[in-house]
Amino acid sequence: MSKIFIGDKEYFPTVSSIPFEGPESDNPLAFKFYDANKVIGGKTMAEHLRYSACYWHTFCAKGGDPFGPDTQTFAWDQASDPMSAARQKMDAAFEFFTKLGVPYYCFHDRDMSPEGESVAQSEGWLQECVGWAKERQQETGMKLLWGTANVFSHARYMNGASTNPNFQVLAQAAAQVKAAIDATIELGGENYVFWGGREGYISLLNTSTKQEQENMARFLQTARDYARKQGFKGTFLIEPKPMEPTKHQYDFDAQTVIGFLRHNGLADDFKLNIEANHATLAGHTFAHELQMCTDAGMLGSVDANRGDAQNGWDTDQFPTDIYDAVHGMMVLLEDGGFKSGGFNFDAKVRRESVDMEDIFAGHVGGMDTFARGLEIAHDILNNSNYKALKSERYGSFNSGAGADFRAGKLDLQNLRDIAAEQGEPVLQSGKQEKFENLINQYMLK
Repeated sequence: MSKIFIGDKEYFPTVSSIPFEGPESDNPLAFKFYDANKVIGGKTMAEHLRYSACYWHTFCAKGGDPFGPDTQTFAWDQASDPMSAARQKMDAAFEFFTKLGVPYYCFHDRDMSPEGESVAQSEGWLQECVGWAKERQQETGMKLLWGTANVFSHARYMNGASTNPNFQVLAQAAAQVKAAIDATIELGGENYVFWGGREGYISLLNTSTKQEQENMARFLQTARDYARKQGFKGTFLIEPKPMEPTKHQYDFDAQTVIGFLRHNGLADDFKLNIEANHATLAGHTFAHELQMCTDAGMLGSVDANRGDAQNGWDTDQFPTDIYDAVHGMMVLLEDGGFKSGGFNFDAKVRRESVDMEDIFAGHVGGMDTFARGLEIAHDILNNSNYKALKSERYGSFNSGAGADFRAGKLDLQNLRDIAAEQGEPVLQSGKQEKFENLINQYMLK
């Protein structure tokens, strides 16, 4: 096998580059449906899907959960000092990205670089790690989909970051975000993400929600202004999540975030990063959250994963539900596809999956799922009467009084007079079963 690893050590010696072998293959470490160069609707699969692997779950999560410690042992964690460990982990990460064949990766600052004993030391260590990452990007051709700051794990953020009642904590978060923005710019990141891990409250009794949300908006405005002055031309992304670890988070779901951004003058610079598992926790479907974003023209990127219907928490499993993938891809394709975002696998192998090959297998399955979803969704949208059926349901708004209403030409008295003249409307079938059967027809053929 030719050398396709970074540095002096190979961390995944049993895995070579993941090939495309087609649906007849029984090789668990080969793509069955993701053919990066296959052209669908004028773009390759790679261009449609813009796959990314995340730094955190893949190289930092080791199987621990609230009921037990880590189960997975990583070779890159055996170094004698934090920066040596960070360098080894980066070598392992870029080896993984290259062998998997994703064009992008994502990171939190603390995934890539350890926290120092001061703001200055943390910044210096991150800058050093960014220098290594830049070298590896140049060597491998990897690109950064987005960067972000982990302002939720440290004890200081137990009451939030930008919404913390202690200004000193907010300032610490700002220092981290500044450094993470600088890192993202230096590495050519196409987006910058804000996930408000603890931007919410546990008890309403001791919380000024008005002040916290005002502070959160001011914080985002300040971060945006700084990044733009530094030359960042990418998109800022907000990732909704309804609760956990807080009781209520201010970025509850897509529509909540869209309203917040518009209310605070941020809608021109910010879009949304939708996570499938967070949609489930909010009581929505993945496709619903995508649709709310595309309706508003504010879909930025996707964290691809899934939850467990029998588990009420954020399980971050690899996406294997083909129905979710098809429905999500239909929304994305009707919106014209990604502009600057992509599918980032914010997913981790299960606690019981302790072999290094399992990390590859999880990503292979997720990439195949959305690749097949792309094929089916494109087929439905271009070769069935789905769009015509949907349009027909709203046909009464295309002419006559219905068109006048949409154009703002009718007042309430006009509407009343039309209702009195036309009498009781004839019931119109929604034909839900027909739509569902049509989707199945294309999925099962």
